[in-house]
Amino acid sequence: MSISCDMLVFGGTGDLTLHKLLPALYHLHREGRLHDDVRIYALARGEMARADYLALAERHCRAQVARADFETETWQRFAERMDYLAVDATQRGEFVRLAHYLGPGEGRVRVYYLATAPSLFIDIATNLESAGLAGQDARIVIEKPIGHSLESALEINDAIGQVFPEQRIYRIDHYLGKETVQNLMALRFANAMFEPIWRSAHIDHVEITVAETLGVENRGGYYDHAGAMRDMLQNHLLQLLCLVAMEAPVRFDAKSVRGEKVKVLEALKPLTGMDVQDKTVRGQYAAGQVGGHDVQAYYFETDVDNDSDTETFVAVKAEVDNWRWAGVPFYLRTGKRMARKRSEIAVHFKPVPHSLFLNGQPNRLVIRLQPEERITLQVMAKAPGKGTRLEPVELDLNLANAFHHSRRWDAYERLLLDVIEGDSTLFMRRDEVEAAWRWVDPILKGWQEFYRKPRPYAAGTDGPEQAHRLMERDGHRWRE
Repeated sequence: MSISCDMLVFGGTGDLTLHKLLPALYHLHREGRLHDDVRIYALARGEMARADYLALAERHCRAQVARADFETETWQRFAERMDYLAVDATQRGEFVRLAHYLGPGEGRVRVYYLATAPSLFIDIATNLESAGLAGQDARIVIEKPIGHSLESALEINDAIGQVFPEQRIYRIDHYLGKETVQNLMALRFANAMFEPIWRSAHIDHVEITVAETLGVENRGGYYDHAGAMRDMLQNHLLQLLCLVAMEAPVRFDAKSVRGEKVKVLEALKPLTGMDVQDKTVRGQYAAGQVGGHDVQAYYFETDVDNDSDTETFVAVKAEVDNWRWAGVPFYLRTGKRMARKRSEIAVHFKPVPHSLFLNGQPNRLVIRLQPEERITLQVMAKAPGKGTRLEPVELDLNLANAFHHSRRWDAYERLLLDVIEGDSTLFMRRDEVEAAWRWVDPILKGWQEFYRKPRPYAAGTDGPEQAHRLMERDGHRWRE
């Protein structure tokens, strides 16, 4: 599908735009996915000549795009689509000037991508409306975090919902655009061998890990007011949990898929009172070594308070209280300055009812999202030689190798194209965001009520010792 479109990116000089959005749009242009009449406008507060912005964008895109894919002639044609405009998002008058500059928008899709701080979401939406820029072909894209609590999420959703109807609001979580995440749904719902065993009768527990080796980098000011719970678990990890636990949708469309995910969030057992202490762990990285390099403690990072009690690690034992998953714990953890960078889902099956052999281990399915995209199923096989000694072997689907003839799309490529084409299947619905906050808010309040500083863990390790005990109490161990 090829559609005329104006793509306006607020926060046009920020890291998200320069490192992710523009490279994704370049790839879509290079592969002929964009209509010839798609125009891209980068908007930010500072004054900058168009030529200077194009030089800035080219420098960052060259760094992000594979050398074999970056072609000077292709870039020059792509750059003809782009412009830079200085716009203060808080000033209504500047949106009137923007509307005049853009001209009539009849017959054109207008996408407003808010790659800004959430504090600007409401201002931008209301100013777009006042300038007549929120017509029936306009769509708005907002990044996580959507608020810092249920109350603030409701405020943002209410304000934006007064300007744009729900079907034209795209709440983006780039994890949902990852190839392996979508392969999780294909694995579950397109293969007859998995559906009969994808339930509590056969699955013992599930781990979801998103570990980063990086610290807060240049996001200290934001991160110190957010923490790992708001920054990662409330959105990315809960979205992954939904895809693991959801029922099969009636059809693969936005209404059906998102409706099933909401049901999972609503079925999460609330964590309140002493459950918050027993089933959650907060941590904060101390000085240590990552990749052979010394790194400082979190509270010495730029723009972080020296006495900060913000968590950079969180682990939670969650339970989905429905027929399919009753009694199956979901262990979620995420952290910065961890030993290795990885995002993965590990589904641990129950042992066979009666073992005939020595050394038997339960089967395990691992869906790896990064750094490489692959799916492995651990099964037991007889080792060569006399006797029946078993060893685990892996049936390995390396998606990069299996589809080596095709370039792997970045998540933002797929999601940006979906916005232009009006497909909201891989985006979060309002009630989905609010259901996630309803589950997270009592945990955040419990941390305040039973105040305890985050548990320290050395940078370059797998989190605080208390996180390991969280699983060991149930007879399990994190997959390392």
